[in-house]
Amino acid sequence: MAAAFVQRLRARLALLARPRSPESLPVTLDRRRVYVLPTAFGMFAGVLVATMLLGALNYNNNPALLLALLLAATFMASLMASHLQLSGLRMTSVTAEPVHAGTPLQLQIALAAHDRRPRIGLRLRAGTHDVLVPPITDAAVVASVACPTTRRGWLQPERLRLSTTQPLGVALAWSWLWPETPLLVYPAVEIDGPPLPEPAGTSRQTRVDAAGEELHHLRAYRPGDPQHTIAWKPSARRDVLLVREYEQPVGIEVTLDWTLLAPLTHEARIRRLTHWIELAERQARRYRLRLPGHAPIGPALGPAHRHQCLRALALLPQGRT
Repeated sequence: MAAAFVQRLRARLALLARPRSPESLPVTLDRRRVYVLPTAFGMFAGVLVATMLLGALNYNNNPALLLALLLAATFMASLMASHLQLSGLRMTSVTAEPVHAGTPLQLQIALAAHDRRPRIGLRLRAGTHDVLVPPITDAAVVASVACPTTRRGWLQPERLRLSTTQPLGVALAWSWLWPETPLLVYPAVEIDGPPLPEPAGTSRQTRVDAAGEELHHLRAYRPGDPQHTIAWKPSARRDVLLVREYEQPVGIEVTLDWTLLAPLTHEARIRRLTHWIELAERQARRYRLRLPGHAPIGPALGPAHRHQCLRALALLPQGRT
């Protein structure tokens, strides 16, 4: 019952806690932003000390009275120590690598001690995800916490709770962080999407490649050829070393055109194009993206081109699902 009361009290205080809106970085936690309440164990300890005081006064037992006062002083000092664990902390940056909608975004939060005092036992919470922060000493540390994503575009992280029950666990000290740092979320990928569209009138082209998958022909051995490419059985039949050569399909540039997906809804087109972009990257196919209101992007291939295309898709105006 005591734990439920404390939880309700914390929820009410959260509505009045600072900050009440996103704030620019860096942010330093001062004493007015740190809140302290007893834990369930702390409330039990308080009731126990109060009972000891009453018993010691009733029976005029000086040793028991001294012990109760010492315990009360220790618990009061623990409240102050918990407060000081957070006071003076500084959040300097919040970053995250973009992910597809529906995949948790890994927030990388840099924390440093403003007054150089070491901090241990801190916990960082984003929504329902809770992680332990590495001990903070002289240098800044980076804590990683997962943030759920549901839709594409810019994501403004919700308030983050930084808390601790150090040093004795009788008090919970916490503070809220609300960085004004929009983070990019890529569109969701279409599940079981179709293969890449092939340009009309093109035939399959190949080139000789030692890393290919399909056997092309046998040729005479040349110094420097890898030993694993030697065809031992044909070489034994012909009494001469022969080497296998393979062929690899040549990737033809692919055009991913928004206008060719007219039967699909607005969001379904975005998911289909996202699927094709990821597929083209896996197949090492150069691709060009055509979107309404944008200049053609590409053709190119690689992480920078992928990010440019997915960013353009993520920031398209919202449409029908």
